[in-house]
Amino acid sequence: MFTHLHVHTEFSLLDGACRLDDLVSRAKALGMQSLAITDHGNMYGAVDFYKACKRQGVRPIIGCEVYVAPRTRYDRERVQDKAYNHLILLCENEEGYKNLIAMVSKGYTEGFYFKPRIDRDLLQKHHQGLICLSACLAGEIPQALLERDYDKAKETALWYSDLFGSEHYYLELQDHGIPEQQTVNAGLLRLSRETGIPLVATNDVHYVRREDAKIQQVLICIATNHVLGRTPGWSSTRISSTLKVKRRWQRSLLPCPRHWRIRRRSPGAATLILNSVTPSCRIMRPPAVWITTLTSKSCAGRVWCAAMVNTRPRPM
Repeated sequence: MFTHLHVHTEFSLLDGACRLDDLVSRAKALGMQSLAITDHGNMYGAVDFYKACKRQGVRPIIGCEVYVAPRTRYDRERVQDKAYNHLILLCENEEGYKNLIAMVSKGYTEGFYFKPRIDRDLLQKHHQGLICLSACLAGEIPQALLERDYDKAKETALWYSDLFGSEHYYLELQDHGIPEQQTVNAGLLRLSRETGIPLVATNDVHYVRREDAKIQQVLICIATNHVLGRTPGWSSTRISSTLKVKRRWQRSLLPCPRHWRIRRRSPGAATLILNSVTPSCRIMRPPAVWITTLTSKSCAGRVWCAAMVNTRPRPM
């Protein structure tokens, strides 16, 4: 069984370009029996994704690509704490789902600094029921390997493996034509040989079809304040972030054959059944009156925003 475990939907704001229904339909058409959702720092699309998968007979794997603070989630010193690393967390069962909700929520309420961040303290408290992947080039281990600090990468990998367990932590191989990924993959293969930590190969999916790459580049330009077509290398490095079919994915990682055996026995087996996907809180009708105001300061210049009038909401 082939399963995409690293997928960004439209809820990875200004980054992912996968509409949920189209994403699941495409996965079904390609013969995939299961599919993950791992949006950046949030679970906004989890319930709708779950419903879409259930409608089309695809097994949903709920997850998130969380941001991990370099120190603790409470630290906010601009030089040391502006940087953060990525980490993939996938729900194996209901306990993992609740733990992921707890961590993602605390990332916003306690750890927000540029991004909603969690830390090792939260991971130690809420790791049960979760499967962890080492993430993309922005992960803690890939970053250490790119800095030529193999000892740090090994120490980090062993920490996560000890925490999650040998059947719940995987070193993540990717190949999107980015030169740095070859360096990282070589280091991950060495780590796996020396530590016994298993490997898993993923594709960092940001759009459904190859022709959607341009749309995703537009989103990135808006997010980063760049002009489309003026950033060299984007077309080549992002063109492979699509929902690949198995044979194309295999070709990109032919030098790393060992991941096939490992892949079949691990994260795709995660099973989560949501008994209720209806909100438990009281739904309120939004106020009918909106006032448009001009905000003069923002990171991108002068922008229009809507300010809601403070009127009494009416229950639905």
